[in-house]
Amino acid sequence: MKEIKITQTLITFAIGIAIWLIPAPEGVTNEAWHLFAIFVATILGIILKAAPMGTMCMIAIALTALSQVLAPGDPGKSITLALRGFGDKVIWLIGISFFIARGFIKTGLGNRIAFLFVRIFGKSSLGLAYGLGLADLVLAPAVPSNTARGGGIVYPIMKSMSMSFGSMPEQPETHRKLGAYLTLNCYNANLIASSMFLTGTASNPMCQKFALNLGIKISWISWAIAAIVPGLVAFFVIPFVLYKIYPPELKKTGDAPQFAAQKLKEMGPISRNEWMMLLTFFILLFLWMTGDLFSIDATSTAFIGLVILLLTSVLTWDDVKAETGAWDTIVWFSVLVMMASSLNELGFIGWFSDLVKDQIGGLSWQIAFPIIILVYFFSHYLFASATAHVAAMYAALLGVGISIGIPGLLLAFMLGFIGSIYGTLTHYGHGPAPVFFGSGYVDLKSWWIKGLITGLVMLFIYMVIGGLWLRLIGYF
Repeated sequence: MKEIKITQTLITFAIGIAIWLIPAPEGVTNEAWHLFAIFVATILGIILKAAPMGTMCMIAIALTALSQVLAPGDPGKSITLALRGFGDKVIWLIGISFFIARGFIKTGLGNRIAFLFVRIFGKSSLGLAYGLGLADLVLAPAVPSNTARGGGIVYPIMKSMSMSFGSMPEQPETHRKLGAYLTLNCYNANLIASSMFLTGTASNPMCQKFALNLGIKISWISWAIAAIVPGLVAFFVIPFVLYKIYPPELKKTGDAPQFAAQKLKEMGPISRNEWMMLLTFFILLFLWMTGDLFSIDATSTAFIGLVILLLTSVLTWDDVKAETGAWDTIVWFSVLVMMASSLNELGFIGWFSDLVKDQIGGLSWQIAFPIIILVYFFSHYLFASATAHVAAMYAALLGVGISIGIPGLLLAFMLGFIGSIYGTLTHYGHGPAPVFFGSGYVDLKSWWIKGLITGLVMLFIYMVIGGLWLRLIGYF
């Protein structure tokens, strides 16, 4: 019973059963209400960590099929509909991208890129921060696991750099020398990079799917275009903000370029597998950006990239089988998307949107828009999973905003961007957070206070500068 927490499990099922037993509100079918009960219990179980996310989602599939909420009186069709999420192309886009990301780690190309940026920019602590951030940014389009990107590639290099300058995790008096500043900077840079690409973090394609359910089409290139200006502004502003509010004691890091150069020397010349990985990376970017011209969608492009890596032996099938994070993501992603999409099809999202609209329908969309964004942003204090937060609130808030009159693309993109940057608020706010916080360089109080400040700065950048940019390019 190590993975199953009894108290949290009892709370989860008790709340789910309570919602189930409440009569469906007027305008909501019993099937939609009962699926909502299963959905709430699943999200609550994930938040409370009653069981691993995959376990909660398997329970959700079983309950959805057994209760026949998707096909009353037809058990065969019920299980088919409960499993349909596994056939969704968006699910496989993100799953295959995880496999491709393994190539960056296995070949060492990810580390090589990071050390190259450190060698170029690492003469000062601020420059070092930008260099490590640029490494994350360059890898983000093809490495959708921001935990693998931040925790597996950038974090070890950041920690090595800090320790080489005498900022030791086990010596609190040395934390502010360099390690604390680089920790917060690398984490925030990771979140910004995650917001800038559809494949930047696992929850972004979920936003794309939910938006499509409401008639809003988002492509890889349209996401990148929408995010490029606010993302780059945030990328250059946040390290400087942290440099002012949480400055490192060590300002000059002149030895960092030499350290990086030594590491690059130890790695030797670029290997054949690194060249193939680099070629595949550029093929992926090219097809993701121009796929519409060739009638090749993003998921087909991801398959092409994976096949190239397998045929060239950069990856083996054993590597694919061993990528447990990808398979785990495919499972829970499929189930959450299935339930959220089904709630929309059963009319629950529309009913909820109308309900909220009745309460705030008198507001102009210009006033309702920031209210919705702020609610979504600050409610993340309640979530230990960005994915659970997106699954719970993205579609509902998007539906509410559209019903009020907020331009669909504006709200869809802004909620999508917020789904990354709200991770700055807490030490559990996004996948890489426990890795960086676990270094011990930043105490809890500092993390939350600095996280609130950087969060407010990023919120301003994305809403104001990002909003003006979306207006300028005609997205609303």
